[in-house]
Amino acid sequence: MASRAERTYAGEWLWTVDRLSLAAVGALMVAGLVFLMGGGPPVAERLGLSDFHFVNRQVFHLIPTIVILLGASMLPPRYVRRAALLTYLGGMLLIVLALYMGPEVKGSRRWFVLGGLTLQPSEFVKPAFVVLTAWLFAEGNRRKDMPGTLLAILILPATIVPLILQPDIGQTMLTTIVWACLFFTAGLHMFWVLGIGGIALLGLVAAYEFIGHVRARIERFLDPSSGDSFQVNTALDAFAQGGWLGKGPGEGTVKRILPDAHTDFIFAATAEEFGVVVCIGLVLLFAFIVLRSLAMARRNEDPFCRLAATGLITLFGVQACINMMVNVHLLPAKGMTLPFVSYGGSSLWSLALAMGFLIALTRKRPRAAILDRGIPADGYDG
Repeated sequence: MASRAERTYAGEWLWTVDRLSLAAVGALMVAGLVFLMGGGPPVAERLGLSDFHFVNRQVFHLIPTIVILLGASMLPPRYVRRAALLTYLGGMLLIVLALYMGPEVKGSRRWFVLGGLTLQPSEFVKPAFVVLTAWLFAEGNRRKDMPGTLLAILILPATIVPLILQPDIGQTMLTTIVWACLFFTAGLHMFWVLGIGGIALLGLVAAYEFIGHVRARIERFLDPSSGDSFQVNTALDAFAQGGWLGKGPGEGTVKRILPDAHTDFIFAATAEEFGVVVCIGLVLLFAFIVLRSLAMARRNEDPFCRLAATGLITLFGVQACINMMVNVHLLPAKGMTLPFVSYGGSSLWSLALAMGFLIALTRKRPRAAILDRGIPADGYDG
């Protein structure tokens, strides 16, 4: 194990990174593989694939996931900003291209298929969007000669309009919620916060009026008898059948007819086989990551790092909440993966980028660590 006095980059990273957060994310990845062994085989069987097709693919996806997570966590803040800018520009370009060149799936054009891999560019835009917005808000507060706040406001419509055109209402809502959180955290006047909230509400009403599948999902949520509510009813039945302790690994029966038991409804499949107790433990693990990251963000003295870390962990936490709330019928059905647990390449890689950025921004900066030990920082480039 590296010594605290070791000046190599790896040694410095090891002693400045938050190892508890890193371990918690690793625990989510391992838990995802275990739970996927229960939810994946029935879906693979329905599709005529080998039983452990999705498990094997998830292991394959986890290799670049770990590389992205560790690589991003080693970046200094200025390189986090640069990586976010490049990711954002590349992702937005691919989103626009997908509108014209991507395959149409259930009426939406959100994906590219490259060499057998399905890539969803909007997944990568989210963490990059958060970092850039945080930087603009921070610069707007720090430098009066830069219209950072105005640019931070304009970047929202520039990002969500292509998402609406796909259409991808779920990602649009998630992006807007996180942006609103950053807007509030940046210390802007409550008048503007309420105004933005009103605009968001009008946008939701417009989506209900003009986008058919959004209206159908909201109506099914409010009145299950108004349409096909098979997914949600089956998910609730999985919780009821599993009880507190579950039926045991591989013993679930409801999961065999549960759509998307390996992705959007893996939480319900987990409840049937491992029980509500394990689901509560999973919720607590997510809560630990969110609360610890918020505490570290609060202690950070750099406005950009504080804002960006808050936005990234909000992105992570809200996405997890949406998935789990859909599974227990507290929100209308929405295609949102459970971070690091659900099957999926694009989702895993983008979440790895987001958490890598977060860990990088909440690291103890080497210069601060040297000053804490009473050693002059002169001549040391942290």
